[in-house]
Amino acid sequence: MELLIALAMKFWQWSILITLIIIGFIVNLLDKKDNTNRIGFKYTEFPHMKPIPIKTKGKGFWKGILMWLLGTRQWEIVKDFNYSVGGSQYVIPAGFKFDGASIPKFLHTFLSPVGVLLMGGLVHDYMYKYEAQLINNKNYMDPNLKNEGVPVTQKKADQIFRDINIEINGFFLMNYLAYWSLRLGGFMAWNKHRKVNAKI
Repeated sequence: MELLIALAMKFWQWSILITLIIIGFIVNLLDKKDNTNRIGFKYTEFPHMKPIPIKTKGKGFWKGILMWLLGTRQWEIVKDFNYSVGGSQYVIPAGFKFDGASIPKFLHTFLSPVGVLLMGGLVHDYMYKYEAQLINNKNYMDPNLKNEGVPVTQKKADQIFRDINIEINGFFLMNYLAYWSLRLGGFMAWNKHRKVNAKI
């Protein structure tokens, strides 16, 4: 028993991960609801995206190291991503840049920002930036027309993130932990976007 405790303490990250997996398994086992249509998230094809380089060159040694260790990879949507929520059609236009789910860097070994949380993270990042979801109609790219967006509050954006991910990956505990993390700390990113006042 002492050996097991010593190993658990030495490899504490794995111990936490294994504990969360066991708790998550029990939660999923006890949940008898059909969550395959929790929010009615649908899409026809996976988002087309390209990585944006992390520009460490020419920043100096220490600044480059900080960017490498603390920076998060940005991605750009290269083809309109069409999706629906509850039967309403929305689009995230080509050219939108995002960083995926806000996962602390030290957890990236276990949970990638564009891994199992990709779909919810993409839609969530768009809603956080513009405080809305862009309605998909044929004229949304016309510069002479006002783009129609459905207003979204921060709390609603967080709920949509949680529910899309539960539909996509089926992990209740992980998605609720991510949701409560957003409810506690997401206001910083939300307020930053409100100061910039980005428009669709």
